[in-house]
Amino acid sequence: MKKFLDLITDEVTKAFVECGYDAKYAKVTLSNRPDLCEYQCNGAMAGAKQYKKAPIMIANDVAAKLEGSKVFAKVEAVAPGFLNLTLENAFVGEYIKEMRMAEKFGVEEPEKVREIVIDYGGPNVAKPLHVGHLRSAVIGESVKRISRYMGHNVTGDIHLGDWGQPMGLIMNELKIRNPELVYFDENYTGEYPEEPPFTISELEEIYPFASKRSKEDSEYKENAMACTFKLQSGVRGYRALWNHIITASVTDLKKNYENLNVEFDLWNGESAVHDLIPGMVDYMKKEGHAYLSDGALVVDVKEETDTKEVPPCMILKSDGAALYNTTDLATIMMRMEQNKPDELIYVVDKRQELYFDQVFRCARKTKLVNEDTKMKFLGFGTMNGKDGKPFKTREGGVMRLENLIKEINEEMFKKIIENRDVEEAEARETAKIVGLSALKYGDLSNQASKDYIFDIDRFTSFEGDTGPYILYTTVRIKSILNKYMENGGKVESAMIQAPVNQSEKQLMMELAKFNTSMEAAYEETAPHKVCSYIYDLANAFNHFYHETKILTEEDEAKKAGWIALLALTRDVLETCADLLGFKVPERM
Repeated sequence: MKKFLDLITDEVTKAFVECGYDAKYAKVTLSNRPDLCEYQCNGAMAGAKQYKKAPIMIANDVAAKLEGSKVFAKVEAVAPGFLNLTLENAFVGEYIKEMRMAEKFGVEEPEKVREIVIDYGGPNVAKPLHVGHLRSAVIGESVKRISRYMGHNVTGDIHLGDWGQPMGLIMNELKIRNPELVYFDENYTGEYPEEPPFTISELEEIYPFASKRSKEDSEYKENAMACTFKLQSGVRGYRALWNHIITASVTDLKKNYENLNVEFDLWNGESAVHDLIPGMVDYMKKEGHAYLSDGALVVDVKEETDTKEVPPCMILKSDGAALYNTTDLATIMMRMEQNKPDELIYVVDKRQELYFDQVFRCARKTKLVNEDTKMKFLGFGTMNGKDGKPFKTREGGVMRLENLIKEINEEMFKKIIENRDVEEAEARETAKIVGLSALKYGDLSNQASKDYIFDIDRFTSFEGDTGPYILYTTVRIKSILNKYMENGGKVESAMIQAPVNQSEKQLMMELAKFNTSMEAAYEETAPHKVCSYIYDLANAFNHFYHETKILTEEDEAKKAGWIALLALTRDVLETCADLLGFKVPERM
């Protein structure tokens, strides 16, 4: 289904061409003076020099040609050469009627279905998720959903930190506390226990303790590095213990990500590419890409156009140890082999931009990716407290993500029971749904690269540009539709008609922007554009709702037309909420 703005532009283009003017001057945009008109075209002024005519003369020619158009109710040429365009109600109504009948509201399937891998999440195992993990998960999940909605094949990978020094620190500390464990007996040949020798709570306590001690005790750190080496060398007991750590951590991570309504197709970690690294290193040496520098193996990635120093990408340290660069490059190699992606998207803290620039350049220079493979760094800003600094607990520590979710849910629960009489169980279930919308919308409504202030009072408000406001609006529509059906009306058979008032027309014109908005959100990997769209749509609906007595309208055909319009608005709002990663409750 053709985009609404394209149809309008086509009509104006036809008029420009028929008047003997170049089609390039027929660009139509939304009016910057909605009090005067709905759309505008300023091309007459741009074409004045080429045609040696006053802009108003060109505008008058085009306006005359558009008289009687089925698209426009009014076209005015205004000095010095603006074309003010007001749409024909019937044209708007027909477009919305077609949109309601079309699959995915008329979003066209892509000419070429792209294979996309999104790397998001990125937590370390054996550590609880904290607020610093929120943005990667929330943004990555939405980008994945938007890309799929636009018709592409998308694989989401969590890319766990599961293979480096943290593993050695945990194992070393376990060995100190429980030296009798069979995992540390290298002569042991029996089966290892099925149950892990720790709880997830113990595991979460061990890592920060071990990490802190390793910074103060060099011998302790060396012993931890020895444990890491044994794990990566395949020592049987250490691998068995590692499996316990992974199983316990991933089970806990899945529970926490489920509370965020975030899902991954792959639960790969750095460990998944450990065995690929030697082959990759040999290939880079053999092809002449990698060379030794002060004992370390590096690849030059600087380019002639660089205006600042870009250091070489280190592949192996001087002691032969792998780095994050190594595992990230091996992961790219694995993804190219297994997924054959057209595009790789990394949703990571924007402070890592230089690092990923090096990795991407290295992958391209060493031909780990195809020439036309797109690699995108989607860097996000920090979530800050009201003091403008990274968000902390009241005690000044890093807040666990599950505690942040509980805090928001509790705030929503209080607001729900204040507003209406409802059973506690239902109120708590609704609070979880609305709380998630507050958290996700509060994050996603900001451009990803920007830092933002986390304000629980504002995010949980039922008014303004918030998730609860979007949900409240959608639930209001559901309530009207339910009442219509209770009185014998049939929503599905109701037909959209031409708008009969300005607020109805405005609502239709906001709905008509759906395709363009979704395309922009996909092309620019920008979930905030979906938020912006549904906020405008919710406002347009509420304006229409307050000006129109829908259920008490005596003209049944007119009422049915409004009901059909409401059903479409509900469906679009629910679809967009799903693309942002939250759902709409039945009642609030």
